[in-house]
Amino acid sequence: MKSTELIVLNFEEVRRRSIKVWTSIPESKLYWKPDEHALCCIHMIRHVLESEHYYHLAILNRGDLVSFDSPFSERPYHSVQDELEFAKKYRNDFLSTIRTYSDVDLELIKVDRSKQGYIRELGDMLLRIAYHESVHTGQLLDYLRTMEVPRPVIWD
Repeated sequence: MKSTELIVLNFEEVRRRSIKVWTSIPESKLYWKPDEHALCCIHMIRHVLESEHYYHLAILNRGDLVSFDSPFSERPYHSVQDELEFAKKYRNDFLSTIRTYSDVDLELIKVDRSKQGYIRELGDMLLRIAYHESVHTGQLLDYLRTMEVPRPVIWD
């Protein structure tokens, strides 16, 4: 199996588990947040989906974007399913882009995010993007615990 196939598999596994968590949030709790400074559940889900699109563009740009006109920003929030459906095209484009890279590309292509404090090899950057989603999925599991809502089993 090629490195990019493993990276895509990791993205798919992370998303599969995220969806289990996201769809377990009762509709009545989508706007719940633990404190006034935190993101509510649906905003965190949107943040993950929108960030993945941003990261895809940043990778294609080999660094941060000068400006980012997010296709997500003007959309009203409806449901987790609506968010997933809207993001599907951007997700598929991202995974398709990953599949085009060679093992050499994963090492030689650099993504310059100096303003954020780092420059990463493409392979490293891709793994960090998946980790970003994993962290937020963990946060939402904690939200569910705090709300006293049953948590899905994601460790299958």
